[in-house]
Amino acid sequence: MTTARLSSGRRVTFRSRLVAASLLAACALALAGCDSAQQDTGPRADANGDLRYGAITFKPCALSQRRIAAVEAQCATFSVPENHDAPNGRKIELALALIPATGQATPDPIVFLAGGPGQSILEAYPHLHAGLRDARRNRNVLLIDARGTGKSHPLRCTEMDRLQDAPALWRDREAIRGIAASCRDRLSKTSDLRFYGTGDHIRDLDAVRAALGVERFNLVGISYGTRVAQQFAARYPTRTRTVTLDSIAPNTLVLGQEHARNLDEALKRQFARCTADTACKRNLGDPAATLATVRERLQAGGLAPVRYRDSKTGDWREETPSFGHLSGLLRLYAYQPASASMLPLLLRDAEQGRYEPLLAQANAIGGDMNEAIMMGMHLSVSCTEDTEIHVDPKDADTVMGTDLVDFLKTMCEVWPKGERDANFRKPLSGDVPVLAISGEFDPVTPPRYGDEVVKTLPKGRHLVLPGQGHSVLTVGCMPKLFARFMETADTKSVDDACLKRLKPTPPFAGNYGWEP
Repeated sequence: MTTARLSSGRRVTFRSRLVAASLLAACALALAGCDSAQQDTGPRADANGDLRYGAITFKPCALSQRRIAAVEAQCATFSVPENHDAPNGRKIELALALIPATGQATPDPIVFLAGGPGQSILEAYPHLHAGLRDARRNRNVLLIDARGTGKSHPLRCTEMDRLQDAPALWRDREAIRGIAASCRDRLSKTSDLRFYGTGDHIRDLDAVRAALGVERFNLVGISYGTRVAQQFAARYPTRTRTVTLDSIAPNTLVLGQEHARNLDEALKRQFARCTADTACKRNLGDPAATLATVRERLQAGGLAPVRYRDSKTGDWREETPSFGHLSGLLRLYAYQPASASMLPLLLRDAEQGRYEPLLAQANAIGGDMNEAIMMGMHLSVSCTEDTEIHVDPKDADTVMGTDLVDFLKTMCEVWPKGERDANFRKPLSGDVPVLAISGEFDPVTPPRYGDEVVKTLPKGRHLVLPGQGHSVLTVGCMPKLFARFMETADTKSVDDACLKRLKPTPPFAGNYGWEP
């Protein structure tokens, strides 16, 4: 997480606004004849100009992310037991951030839950901020890095960096087992890796809620965060006002088990768009057939090393193209329509022996993933909660094959396991209002998952965004629909007609992009 304090001049300005907002709120309560001791439970500036929210004191900070404007925020830390059932044992610090409402805030904040498992929500949030303008008018946004991510006692497996420069290691079981054991031994010196799963995270969330003096949360889960949201709502239904699930992982889903078949289905649909586009088909042919040719060549091996420019540093690198580069790129580029639209062009270049774009982009996006995901936390979640994962022979012919499942199973052989709640796989039910949203072309959490989740929710509703991929909360008119849901807590009042205006990104027809 990149979190910086604002300059002293900027801090005075922001604190002045907080003090003024506090005074105005107090005046409003007095004019209304309210009992401020009972009503004034939200964040308020204290005598030092810091922001006091319940029992937690926040200080000015900025949330930053590469290529995105920094978000002015308030940051804090909060101590929790590593093992909630042993409250006198080791404590860990959670990293928190608050983005105050732009107007008078209601008492129930919006709480974002990151994906992964292993992603920091404080790091990811700047991507979402601009699209939440309407929802932030009268609600504070609260961010809590899950334990094991960001600056919440991070569990980063630096040993995993070896895989970035040696894709062949993904199939070397002994090497993978050794990497996991090395990371386990190093992290275990300061962490009990059994206590970094979803169940521990939701207990952290509730502890923060109690410390803030907040009665209920509006939970927004993204990808793996949808699992966290469902588990919290199931355990603490009276402390959950609404749930928004963006790119849904049902409680019944074994994370990773269906990734291979979901990706193949998404690629099939994306490639069909190229063959249906006159310019794309004329210039780039049939991407599915091209993929088969390139795959066979890369898997056969024997290619000469290729010299290419590192897209981040500009330095020259030399590497031998492998199918590991291609499969990783296909998987990650399929997440978003804009990057998926480039895949036919990348495949055509590779077919014609130009591997430089493939290598440059595969290494760039792979490096980003290594930085974004805390693999130690990922394994603590997966090895405890997704023990049912198994190698399915039917996946052998997919683009991903069985590599991911083999990789996870091998690492979990040596990773400590925690305890999974007896009701963990039970679908969420009850009267909590749940708005589920999916992208039509999502290669990881396809729309059928959203359909599954809302079946058991009488106040649930599922919206599918045409032509979109993974993580769609800020796409098109969705931010306004989300803000409407936050206001009413009623999925039926959300008019989704505007979503029909969304269209897929056209496939590239050449180096210049798509044709007008």
